[in-house]
Amino acid sequence: MKKQVKVVAAIIENEKDEILCALRSPEMSIPTMWEFPGGKVEQGEDIFTALKREIDEELQCKVETETSIFNDNTHEYETFIINLLSIKCRIIEGTPTANEHSKLIWLNRENLSSLKWAPADIPAVEQLINEKNSLLK
Repeated sequence: MKKQVKVVAAIIENEKDEILCALRSPEMSIPTMWEFPGGKVEQGEDIFTALKREIDEELQCKVETETSIFNDNTHEYETFIINLLSIKCRIIEGTPTANEHSKLIWLNRENLSSLKWAPADIPAVEQLINEKNSLLK
């Protein structure tokens, strides 16, 4: 049986309505694909605490999270199954720095589909693009 991993991802939006996208480094699993930054939930940790900790570790900045899950997706990769919980956030202190990722960029929702996303992140990306479209109607 494949290992199941619970992971939280931050959908960080800035004041220009741009979303922070992170490029996985060649050393990471699922290399050179884009994702929302975040990481594994530790045992006994709630998802919001886990996300704040991961963003602090990965990006060296502090975030405030929304109190609900934006997207909940389970995706089966070749060697493991990921339950990816995406949560909207905003930065309250610091500037995101790429420590583990190859690159960080800010993109408008309508340009998100131009990147090659990790498969588990795609439903959240599509939801963000559709959210923007429904706001325009």
